[in-house]
Amino acid sequence: MTAASDRRTGADTRLGDSAPMAELRALRASIDNIDAALVHMLAERFKCTQKVGHLKAAHDLPPADPAREQIQIERLRRLAAEANLDPDFAEKFLAFIVREVIRHHEAIAANAGN
Repeated sequence: MTAASDRRTGADTRLGDSAPMAELRALRASIDNIDAALVHMLAERFKCTQKVGHLKAAHDLPPADPAREQIQIERLRRLAAEANLDPDFAEKFLAFIVREVIRHHEAIAANAGN
């Protein structure tokens, strides 16, 4: 167990060692695993987008590509709907990531003198 999982929560106090508490712990363990996977996936994504930023800077391309971004938004909204995830949430999540990617690309271009 990690230090975070050693701490007691309100649910621990109310549910003790009951079957619902065991189920809650199992679900939380799955959520923790998914969160870890998301962090690692985002790290891999940003490694790729950093390389894209260097390619763009080397070839004097702009940091943002609105046409590509629109295609990705439409694709992600479609995937979200198919997965029973709110497409608006998926779009907001992608927009947050894209803003950060563009910020990185702008910094790369500035450092490359573009």
